[in-house]
Amino acid sequence: MTLASLARKYEPRKVPDKRVATSAMIASLAAEGYDTVAAPFGHTLVEQARKDDRIVGLSADLSKYTDLHIFAQAMPERFYQMGMAEQLLMSAAAGLAREGFIPFATTYAVFASRRAYDFIAMAIAEENLPVKIVCALPGLTTGYGPSHQATEDLAIFRGLPNMALIDPCDACDVVGMVPAMIAHDGPVYARLLRGKVPTVLTRHKPDYRFELGRAQMIREGRDVLVVSSGIMTMRALDAADALAKDNVDVAVLHVPTIKPLDKATILAEARKGGRLVVTAENHTENGGLGEAVARELMLAGAHVPFRMIALPDAFLEAGALPTLHDMYGLSVDRVAQQIKGWL
Repeated sequence: MTLASLARKYEPRKVPDKRVATSAMIASLAAEGYDTVAAPFGHTLVEQARKDDRIVGLSADLSKYTDLHIFAQAMPERFYQMGMAEQLLMSAAAGLAREGFIPFATTYAVFASRRAYDFIAMAIAEENLPVKIVCALPGLTTGYGPSHQATEDLAIFRGLPNMALIDPCDACDVVGMVPAMIAHDGPVYARLLRGKVPTVLTRHKPDYRFELGRAQMIREGRDVLVVSSGIMTMRALDAADALAKDNVDVAVLHVPTIKPLDKATILAEARKGGRLVVTAENHTENGGLGEAVARELMLAGAHVPFRMIALPDAFLEAGALPTLHDMYGLSVDRVAQQIKGWL
């Protein structure tokens, strides 16, 4: 450690004037007014495993925190507790896939993307094995600071050949993505919403169903097109309701699959009628949905007004989630404020 870095370590951290309190550092995401579903991933995986005896579950000592404990309780003979050894977790999952199983390997997103990357690349992705990697605490969904905030996980895995990437918005997406992952002949990395997960999409689009590789228009609008993934679709929809009171009409296109990206739908919607196009994601501004959409717009010659809502290229603060989301522009109020400021 240099003298300069040592000095920075002990500098007082800047905090916002307004703080929002919460009782837990790792908390359920604020989803006011939405119904919730308890542990949709765990229950759906059990349901699918009853139909397919190839499905097995593995955890790196985090089954309770990835909702895989439900699977472990229902099917203990098909559950493998690998301990705090993520490289072993991924290698074992690869071995099981080679023997004809469909392994669901769960841990925190930071541990899969940072600690186990080489094992995923060499043992799983290069061999195109059907290992399903399902990871909790994606992006800024914990207040525990940089050690647990997987703000760059999608960027890390987007460059990995053969790997599909899913960023679900709500319980509807989580329930729908599990059978889609099983049906997909290859590896998948999915961000996980765990615990009490809100039901958002079917409130706005009653016939919504998750489809791997497909973006869907959840709300129409004439002034702004928000192209969003994950929890930011929920925030975009709530911000659209707030902006409607100011006569700003916002469309929301939900993109639950980051790779393969639904380029055709995104381009078709972006080319409609001179709207401001805004991407919104719970991920660093580098290498995620925003850059993927910008690339496709430029390659297709779709020259539209374009802005990004994303996390900064920085290690983020620790603290209460409502405070952090407001600080980094992911709260409903900040999303609405940014969009209005760009018009």
